[in-house]
Amino acid sequence: MAAKTVLLTGGLGSLGRAQARAFVSSGFNLLLLDLPEHPGASQFVEQLNREGRETVRYVGVDLRDPERARSEVVALDEEVGGIAVLVNNAALIINRPFESFSIAEYDEQMRVNAGAAFALTQAVAPGMKARKSGSIINFCSVTLGGEWEGYVPYVASKGAVLGLTRSLARELGPYGVRVNAISPGAVVSEAEMRVFGARFSEYNDWVLKRQCLPGRIQPQDVADAALFLAGDGSRMISGHMLDVNGGW
Repeated sequence: MAAKTVLLTGGLGSLGRAQARAFVSSGFNLLLLDLPEHPGASQFVEQLNREGRETVRYVGVDLRDPERARSEVVALDEEVGGIAVLVNNAALIINRPFESFSIAEYDEQMRVNAGAAFALTQAVAPGMKARKSGSIINFCSVTLGGEWEGYVPYVASKGAVLGLTRSLARELGPYGVRVNAISPGAVVSEAEMRVFGARFSEYNDWVLKRQCLPGRIQPQDVADAALFLAGDGSRMISGHMLDVNGGW
C-alpha cells in the first residue's frame, strides 16, 4: 500500500479523522479534503504528519460546487502523479420533517452527498483507467433501510449514491477499477451528538435494540472497512455495499 495516494473527502468529521489515521498508519499518502479554512484543519494535519512523516496534505474545497471541485481534483490528480483511492465520505445531514425542507435545501444535500461523488469520480477515473487500477469507496447509510424519520433528502441522496456505486462498478470494472460502498450504522460521532444531544439516552437505547451485536459502532470500525476496500485484499470485490451496522 505504501506510496499510494488517497483522496478522502469530509476528512475532519469523526468518521473522516478515523479513516485519515488508518490510511496514514498503513503507509498511504493522504489528500485530506474538507471545507476551506476549516477550524482545526492545520492542527490535525500537523498531528498526522508527525505520525506519518509528512505524507498528509490538506485540500480546502467546498463540495457544494461539484463542478469546481472536479476541476480542482483533476489538477490534484495530475500534480501527485495519480490518485489511487478516492473515498467519498463527505456528507450533509439535516434532521427535520420533510415538509419543512425547501427545494434548495433538498438540492444542496443531493449536490454534496451524491453530486460531488459523481464529479470527483469523473476527476480521478481517467487516471485510474490508464493505470488499470484504482479503488473508489462511496458512503451509503443504514437509513436506507427505512426505519428513520426526518432525513428524507439525506436518504434520497444515499439512494443515489448506491445506484452510482453499482453502475460505476460496471462501467469501470473492465479497466481494473473497483467501486464499492460502505453503509455505516449508527456510529458514535459528533454529528450524532449534535442531532440527538437532548434525547441521546433514548436514542442510544433505540439503536442497541435494533442491532444484533451489543455495543456501539465506533469510527474506527468504519475506518477498518475503508482500509480493507482500499487495499489489495478486496481486489475481486466491486459493486458491493458493505454494512458496518452491528447487524441492524
